[in-house]
Amino acid sequence: MKKILITGASGFVSSYFIEFLENNQIKSFVLGLDIFKNDYPSTYKYVNRSFRQIDLLNTQEIENIIYSFQPDYILHLASYSSVAFSWKNPVLSFQNNTNIFLNLVEAVRKLNLSTRILSIGSSEEYGNINSDHLPLYEYLSPDPINPYAVARVSQELLSKVYSQGYGIEIIMTRSFNHLGPRQRDVFVIASFAKQIAELKKQGLKEGTISTGDLSIVRDFLDVRDVVKAYYLLLTKGKNGEIYNICSGRGVSLQEIVKKLSEMSGIKITTITNPAYIRPNDNKIIIGSNEKIYNAVGWKPQLSIDQSLKDIYTYWCDIF
Repeated sequence: MKKILITGASGFVSSYFIEFLENNQIKSFVLGLDIFKNDYPSTYKYVNRSFRQIDLLNTQEIENIIYSFQPDYILHLASYSSVAFSWKNPVLSFQNNTNIFLNLVEAVRKLNLSTRILSIGSSEEYGNINSDHLPLYEYLSPDPINPYAVARVSQELLSKVYSQGYGIEIIMTRSFNHLGPRQRDVFVIASFAKQIAELKKQGLKEGTISTGDLSIVRDFLDVRDVVKAYYLLLTKGKNGEIYNICSGRGVSLQEIVKKLSEMSGIKITTITNPAYIRPNDNKIIIGSNEKIYNAVGWKPQLSIDQSLKDIYTYWCDIF
């Protein structure tokens, strides 16, 4: 039975990762850690699951937990993952995202464990890239242009230090934008879908939603594809390597609104909210998933249309 420690266990991705283990009948003992209470169901047939509500900045408590649990794998999902949050709280974003990772790997080092760690990074690390240089490959040097991305690059550099210098088994990702049902509406696609579902509930045929810059192009990936990639890398990825987790396709936010409008049958007008405009935002991000495919045979299965349909249905069901 695999012993897997998951940080950020109360979050969006963690719930899908555990469902992946259960649906694929992967017998596992999962210990989830998070500063926030976990409200997801805990009864599964193949996954024996427990949860501890802790602050990952508490170095001694982290060390005690890792010593007691002796994980085979650590899936490190915990972070302040919002770029917008990092612009408003740059010090908190950097210190939290960097130090909680450092606490984890230092505990593994001090306890001399053979734990494999998946360090989750971000496509934001690439920065603003000329469209002539797309898609983005892992060999490109990071050029972060927001506080969140700087923290992610720092985490990646720490991963290399502990992998190469201390011999800790760490696999790194540069994960592109993911989406799916249950994602909080602080994220862009969930926000669009929620607003349109509210219009649908009111029985409107036309309506207005609040947006940011709709010209931005992103490489969106369904969270259900993401967690499969994470499992394959956690168990089969090469130590010390970086892997893009992406679809390889770009879509503008304008096109996302159009697709949701067609699904809902509502004619949508958009109003730009200045509060949603980020300083120095990356204009276009499209990645290559060639490396992960060659390494572990992963490629995405769910289309953007299917993802949007499921997200829109999720919000409609709530209302």
